[in-house]
Amino acid sequence: MRVILTGGGTGGHIYPALAIGQALKKACPGAEFLYAGSETGLEKRIAAAAGLPFAAMDVLGWRRSLSLHTLKVCYKTLVALRQADALVRDFQPELVVGTGGYVSLPVVWAASRRHVKTFIHEQNAFPGLANKFLARRVDGVMLTYAEAARHFAPGVQKKLHLTGLPVRPAILRVSRVEGLRRFGFNADKPVLLTVGGSRGAASLNRAMLGLYGDRELTKRVQIIHLVGADGYEAYLAELKSAGIDMVNCGNIIIMPYLQEMEYALACADLCVARAGAAFLAEMTAKGVPGILIPYPFATENHQEHNASALTEKGAALMIRDRDLDSKKLLESVRAILYNEKRRIEMGQNSLRSGKPDALNRIVDLLTKHA
Repeated sequence: MRVILTGGGTGGHIYPALAIGQALKKACPGAEFLYAGSETGLEKRIAAAAGLPFAAMDVLGWRRSLSLHTLKVCYKTLVALRQADALVRDFQPELVVGTGGYVSLPVVWAASRRHVKTFIHEQNAFPGLANKFLARRVDGVMLTYAEAARHFAPGVQKKLHLTGLPVRPAILRVSRVEGLRRFGFNADKPVLLTVGGSRGAASLNRAMLGLYGDRELTKRVQIIHLVGADGYEAYLAELKSAGIDMVNCGNIIIMPYLQEMEYALACADLCVARAGAAFLAEMTAKGVPGILIPYPFATENHQEHNASALTEKGAALMIRDRDLDSKKLLESVRAILYNEKRRIEMGQNSLRSGKPDALNRIVDLLTKHA
């Protein structure tokens, strides 16, 4: 089997493509792979680190307004379509898998024109423009959220497959005991995990200051707070100026980021986080309830759609960024962590919402059709 993987712009598009590729390689040891992405995108570096041959496309992202940039994008898109057609012609794949982002559009489009089996994966509850556009052309559309189905045209419905979003095997492998041991935590106290993303979330971090000032909470709850690399030192200084000196001691651990997220999720009883699809897939695979603060400037406001989907299932609470403050966050954390029955129920709903077998579902689907 010869397979082209494509998707880029953000890690949320790239890592699912890599996970699918690695699983397909395991299922089909003789398969050959090629990753098609933007010359300037993150995918070039990440694909190389994963050991995948890379084909660079000359393409730009669309903006939702008319300008001179729009003309440049149109020209670049035509160039990319020609490049993609030549790529498909020369590599001769049996299967092309796109995971979203503007770079996937010309590659999947070119493959469908040459009658190659094509599948796309939509990570969010509200589909991106590229995937909505490609849905009519491809052989199958894989969904993370059932709620995404209503945003596709009626003629596409028969192509939809609810597979879930692949999560790293390590996420499922690490136990609660291992997670608690990793952070030196007590098994008798609940663990709050706060994640703002790799670059952090200023509004979320500010709201957390109020939690650190609540003595009852900091005695009863253990906290892992991933502030983000940007502004980490400034945040420590802010804590110090507020008279809070519990950083990295006892039951509070504050870090810029954590490479081994599997240990934090393994011992977490509640997550306070943005609502990116990749993190939510990991959170629900472990059955952790959430307090979700969607990033307000996400494309098509897709994070709010993701958060709403879990809120409707009773797996999470949602606080919009504009409504977030220390008081509201503290009340929400208390309402879940101080109520064991509610916390367990939300955790069960989270686990039911997750699809830890997503990768197996995807591989079965692709190998069946390719």
